[in-house]
Amino acid sequence: MSDVIQLLPDTVANQIAAGEVIQRPASVIKELVENAVDAGARHIDVVIVDAGRTSIQVIDDGKGMSETDARLAFERHATSKIRHADDLFALHTMGFRGEALPSIAAVAQVELLTRMADDEVGTRLVIAASKVLSQEPVACPVGCHFKVENLFYNVPVRRKFLKSNATELNNILTAFERIVLVYPDIAFTLHSGNSELMNLRSGSLLQRITDVFGKHYGQDLLPVEVKTAVGTVTGFVGKPEAAKRKGAHQYLFVNGRYMKHPYFHKAVLSAYERLIGEGTQPPYLLYFDVAPADIDVNIHPTKTEIKFENEQLLWQILVAAVKDALGRFCEVPAIDFDTEGRPDIPVFDPHREAVDTPRVTYNPAYNPFKTGSGTAAVYTGQTEATPARTEQPSAPPSSLFDDPVAPPSLITEKSPVHYQYKGRYIMTAVKSGLMIVDQYRASLRILYEKYRTQTADRVLVPQRVLFPEAVSFSQAEAARLEAVLPQLSVMGFELTSLGGGSYAVNAIPAGVDGDPVALVQSIVSESDMPGTPDVTTTTDRLALSLARATAVPYGQILSNDEMEGLINQLFACSNVNYTPDGRAVLSILPQTDIEQLLG
Repeated sequence: MSDVIQLLPDTVANQIAAGEVIQRPASVIKELVENAVDAGARHIDVVIVDAGRTSIQVIDDGKGMSETDARLAFERHATSKIRHADDLFALHTMGFRGEALPSIAAVAQVELLTRMADDEVGTRLVIAASKVLSQEPVACPVGCHFKVENLFYNVPVRRKFLKSNATELNNILTAFERIVLVYPDIAFTLHSGNSELMNLRSGSLLQRITDVFGKHYGQDLLPVEVKTAVGTVTGFVGKPEAAKRKGAHQYLFVNGRYMKHPYFHKAVLSAYERLIGEGTQPPYLLYFDVAPADIDVNIHPTKTEIKFENEQLLWQILVAAVKDALGRFCEVPAIDFDTEGRPDIPVFDPHREAVDTPRVTYNPAYNPFKTGSGTAAVYTGQTEATPARTEQPSAPPSSLFDDPVAPPSLITEKSPVHYQYKGRYIMTAVKSGLMIVDQYRASLRILYEKYRTQTADRVLVPQRVLFPEAVSFSQAEAARLEAVLPQLSVMGFELTSLGGGSYAVNAIPAGVDGDPVALVQSIVSESDMPGTPDVTTTTDRLALSLARATAVPYGQILSNDEMEGLINQLFACSNVNYTPDGRAVLSILPQTDIEQLLG
């Protein structure tokens, strides 16, 4: 029987490795820029064409490579970063695995120009699909110039599954930001075709953050700095009012390396407990500096998953550091001297006689299912009294309506009187029990279907603002805005580019209230929201974003007529059970359950 196990050719092994290391054009830029940083570059230029599909160029002024090193760098597990296994626990460089360049060369056409300062001429190396096509001396500046063309040209399945240019460009900007935010002392530029997306000069960390995310962003940041024997935590966290429902910039770095760490993310959120609204996220950029021997970065080829030896201790340090920053920001309370027209709250006097006990009046003959049968119970004090319970035939238990498309018949059998609980829920008596409606989610469903229909029918009319307002975006947000700008115009928005990621808001859809700047920022931050069965197209996502920005918020007090109108509009929707993103809008507490609770 012949042997069946054999060694894979290098070309096949490199393509297998490339499946983990090189996932999209952003992965190529990440690996090449990190190599440039490790080479001591002070200026790095990145040029892309067609979001990296056609061409990616990374040019640096680092120390360069010799002729032999240039050829050897494209061999698997060839690296200048480590020599022994023990070096993995004393890493001071971004790369160390020796897989990036051979993985790139396995799925693209690569041209390298490089020269060291001591050499008179440099080296030009051309590789395609792991095969060296030519190597020759050439005149070139000190450093490296990588040109990667036709990514995944020999892996058509991978190339077919690349996203649109707008999505891939957004991924490139995200990967680029994760590097430039760590090295403010290095100058970076990023060009897409003939457009300059970023031009970042060297400077301080706060200046780099401002250059990346916009001038307004630095005004909402609070400094964080704590030094302990275990490690150092520095950086910035956002003020509570800067928290967003989506699109908050959140970055964690350790020893100059970006990382994803849900445990530390939860630590930051715990410090904001009761300071920000439910479902919102605060921005933060936090930098850990710990001993290399106390972390393990060799978990995944992308090197974003990192294990810490003193994880729980760092959790406590992080929470304390963020709370300290927030405490110093909020330590001087604001004093409001404007008391005109406010009720006079008397000072408590223990010797003063108590007033008469409040009384409750009610009509025991009141039936919520019959209009005009009596008046509703009136609450006149702080004590409660309820009429004697009358026996009623038990109704079958019900939670949500089985058919979300056809409005259920119980809308005609509900009580005309509603009760708002804690500014969040609307409670209404219905035939089968007590219906509880989430007012924000009900408004979200109503407005979403309204805006989606109006956009499809093109009946949304622009309403010009009295004075155009300027709104600034980071480069990643500006790229998302440019991608959805045609749909925004159809919805009634008019925006004019002012350059540098700034836009003038000239008009918003008629009938939409609120701050135009906050409205546009909210829509752009949620424009890349993942799709759901009910939200698939870009127009649907924009309609949902607009509905979120204009829906009835929690805490808003509604009159009985407003609650009645909200419920009637909800039952006119195509789906009364769930919001477009799949959250429950209402629930019914059956009469039988109420009787069991009180029995």
